[in-house]
Amino acid sequence: FCRVDPYGFERPEDFDYATYEAFFSRYLVVLTRRAIKWSKLLKGKKSIQKSLKVKRYIRKGIPNEHRALTWMIVSGAQTNMEENPGYYQRLLEEEKNDKLVEAIRTDMNRTFPDNVKFRRTADPCLQHTLYNVLVAYGHHNKAVGYCQGMNFIAGYLILITKNEEESFWLLDALIGRILPDYYSPAMLGLKTDQEVLGELVKMKVPAVAELLERHGVMWTLVVSRWFICLFIDILPVETVLRIWDCLFYEGSKIIFRVALTLIKQHQAFILEAMNFPDICDKFKQITKGTFVTECHTFMQRIFTEPGSLSMATINKLREACREKVLAQG
Repeated sequence: FCRVDPYGFERPEDFDYATYEAFFSRYLVVLTRRAIKWSKLLKGKKSIQKSLKVKRYIRKGIPNEHRALTWMIVSGAQTNMEENPGYYQRLLEEEKNDKLVEAIRTDMNRTFPDNVKFRRTADPCLQHTLYNVLVAYGHHNKAVGYCQGMNFIAGYLILITKNEEESFWLLDALIGRILPDYYSPAMLGLKTDQEVLGELVKMKVPAVAELLERHGVMWTLVVSRWFICLFIDILPVETVLRIWDCLFYEGSKIIFRVALTLIKQHQAFILEAMNFPDICDKFKQITKGTFVTECHTFMQRIFTEPGSLSMATINKLREACREKVLAQG
């Protein structure tokens, strides 16, 4: 058995190889079928028009060999990169902000200690690439600079694109457009969206919302990392990538779909919690196991399980919750 997965992550001691093999042999058939369809769709082109067919294809998963290009196109990163030739290089050459550089340096060794490609001893060592992408981004978007969580996201982008400049523009698409204000110093968007999830749970899984309220558990305690790291290190790699496929195409509401599906699917299990530590523990447990490993079925579930979830609903909730967060100040 291979101790390291295809992305360079070492598998934990208690990794269930048997279950994973059983899943993956089935999933491989799906991947092969999807790859043929995607090759026909792209026909060597560098463009995709948004359409119901493309949306359906993306929900069923982008094959790894087409993933970087598809993310670049559907997120608008490709257009931005083409319209700003040489911009990324210039960011790296200009005068650096010492505080920013220091903050990024500090996080380098903390980024994916379990990934062999990010080790100092690796050749090539992706730490250099990651450092460049984050430093360039901090100078490009001074309002955000650098904040924890961004290192993991940029790291994943680098693993998929294997390209520094593309990773930079995808990071820009996520932070600048797709995720509303998650990484600004006040993290207003992030705090707002955690409250929005709380409201959605009240609507769709009221018993769980009531349990948290009864024990005085704030949503931010149990889900903040889901939002900050976009499920990295929370869910298995293949599953995270499938979620990101949809995130780049359909936007931030995908995060709510995933969160609601995890909570709804495990409602009975969560409701067994008797106290505060129990609840926190249950929320850790629900992100493990076959349900989340079987990424293909899991992705089908996120579009059925939570029921309808329009952007209009989310925006309305965001307005109300933003007021609330600002009032708490």
